Amino acid sequence: MMIRDDCPRCGSTHHKRNGHIHNGKQNHRCKACGRQFVLEFGQRRVSAEHRVLIERLLRERLSLRGICRAVGVGMKWLMGFLVECYEAAPTHLNVQLPQRCDPLLLNPLEAEADELCSFVGKKANKQWLWLALDARSRQVLAFHVGDRSRKSARQLWNQPPAVYRQHATFYTDAYAPYSGVIPKAQHRAITKVARKTNHVERFNGTLRQRLSRLVRSTLSFSKNLTHHIGAIRYFLCHYNLTRTTRCRAQSISP
Repeated sequence: MMIRDDCPRCGSTHHKRNGHIHNGKQNHRCKACGRQFVLEFGQRRVSAEHRVLIERLLRERLSLRGICRAVGVGMKWLMGFLVECYEAAPTHLNVQLPQRCDPLLLNPLEAEADELCSFVGKKANKQWLWLALDARSRQVLAFHVGDRSRKSARQLWNQPPAVYRQHATFYTDAYAPYSGVIPKAQHRAITKVARKTNHVERFNGTLRQRLSRLVRSTLSFSKNLTHHIGAIRYFLCHYNLTRTTRCRAQSISP
C-alpha cells in the first residue's frame, strides 16, 4: 500500500474530497490542476510466471475479459501488455527457409493460398484474411488483411520469401484475382475435387478454433483493425515456430 499527500500531476498539496471510485475508496480532486486521484493505492506487480501464462492465453480462444478473470489482472494493464506482445511479433512470421540440404528441395516447392472472412467492429465491416501456406512444411508464408479485391491479392503475393515467389507452384481456388497476380507459369487454379488446397482450408478451421476474433458468431470480435492484425500475426509467429520444431524432431527421430 502506498500513501501520497500531493497531486501526482502538479505536486500541489491543496486538494479536496470528490466522491468515491468504483471500489469504494475516497477520491480526491486537486484544486490547482483538477486531477483526480486517491491518497491510498495499491500497486500490484505482475510476476514473470503470470506474464508467460498470459502470453500463452493470448494464443488461445479466450476473451480478454476471461484472461483478466483467470489471471487476476486489470483490463488496462492487459491492453498495454497485449500491444507489447503484438508489436514484438516479427513481420517475417518466423518462416524457416528451405536450405540446400533440406529434403523439401528434393521435390518442387508447393504453396497453397486461400481467403478467410472476418470482421472488425461490426459484421458489415468485413476484413478478409488472405493466407499463403507451404504445402509440405505447413508453415504460413504470408498473410494480409483487407478487402477481397485484386489489390489485396497482390499484397499477399508480395510478402512470401523470394524463393517461393521465384520457384514455388501456388495452388488456389478459381477466384479471379489470383490469376491476374500470380505468374501464369506458377499458378494452378483448381477445383475442390483436385484437393490441392486441403491444407490451407484445414488451417482456416484451426484459426477459427484458436482465435476467438475469427469465430463467425462471437462477442470477442476485434474493435480495432490494428489489434485484429496484431493478434493474427502473434498467433502465426508462434505457430510457425512449433511447426519448425516438430519437423526437426521428426527428421532426427529414427
